[in-house]
Amino acid sequence: MNDSSGTVPVELAERAYDITIGTDCLEKIGPIADRMGRLSTAIVITDENVRNPHAHRVAELLAKEDFARVDLMVVDPGEPSKSIEVAAGLWESLLEGEADRGTIVVAVGGGVVGDLAGFVAATYMRGVRFVQVPTSLLAQVDSSVGGKVGINLPGGKNMVGAFLQPAAVLIDTATLLTLPEREYWSGFGEVVKYGVILDGPFFAELESCCDALLERDPNCLERIVAQCCRLKAQVVCEDERETSGRRALLNYGHTIGHAIETLAGYGTLLHGEAVSIGMVAASRLAERLGRIPEEVTRRQRDLLVKLGLPVDLPDFDPDEMIEVMKRDKKAARGQVRFVLPSALGQAELVESIDLEDVRAVLEK
Repeated sequence: MNDSSGTVPVELAERAYDITIGTDCLEKIGPIADRMGRLSTAIVITDENVRNPHAHRVAELLAKEDFARVDLMVVDPGEPSKSIEVAAGLWESLLEGEADRGTIVVAVGGGVVGDLAGFVAATYMRGVRFVQVPTSLLAQVDSSVGGKVGINLPGGKNMVGAFLQPAAVLIDTATLLTLPEREYWSGFGEVVKYGVILDGPFFAELESCCDALLERDPNCLERIVAQCCRLKAQVVCEDERETSGRRALLNYGHTIGHAIETLAGYGTLLHGEAVSIGMVAASRLAERLGRIPEEVTRRQRDLLVKLGLPVDLPDFDPDEMIEVMKRDKKAARGQVRFVLPSALGQAELVESIDLEDVRAVLEK
């Protein structure tokens, strides 16, 4: 694994941007905004859990720049805020605050805030510029990078959304020190995912540095976050809008995970927890289909458990789960498709899986 962090470029021609990574680096938000040219207003969107100290600090730093106005907008924490009702309230607030095409929306918070604020930025006045300042591990390694923004419908997660690449991403790993333990552990679901689907040596690195990660060692965190961002940036640059199937690999564990989140009720399980359960179930499906040996599933399960994540399926009706999966964005012509590993560090999108095999895995 490359030990350098600092800046990870996302090379998307005219939509290219940099991911800036460091410890205690929130003050870089001012120079980042300044490099974007003349801007009128800055709208900082956050939730009640992150308002103090991080979002308030970002708003203070932006107020020192050449903005006519800096507003701080706060939503309730948790997945239920990714709704059309909350988005509509933010649109109205932007309108009342006279936000225009010179406005920049700055998301300060976890994945929910980033997805919601990005969706608002993508749709207000047909799109305004957007900066991600992720403060959760899950958002830092996954949702803040790549330009997917959106909200939920009652029957499906992230079913309404857009592609809007941020103008910049600023990751301060020191913000992870304020995360509650469960929220912090949840992020490891997405971290482990990268090792399984793209980078076997990275997976082995995670196995060897569990203790440092659990202790939130700053040097270790910077390395891990930077490598996750590099891996995701590489995939996004190859398949920005998920047309070739390459980017779909990033949804490993998500087909079952999203079904679990939907049936449990948004917010009951954290996203990374649901993904953790979904990865182990998907790996067991790959094992059942003869694609991998049992050891691949065992190593995933052991690592996830060491990192504080759940791995066992909840007691849901398998047929009900399958019906939810048929509405998954990766489904095609009513057929459920799964990202399945073929080895640690390799995976592919698999079609035409017999639902009896899926049901057998879900019944265990």
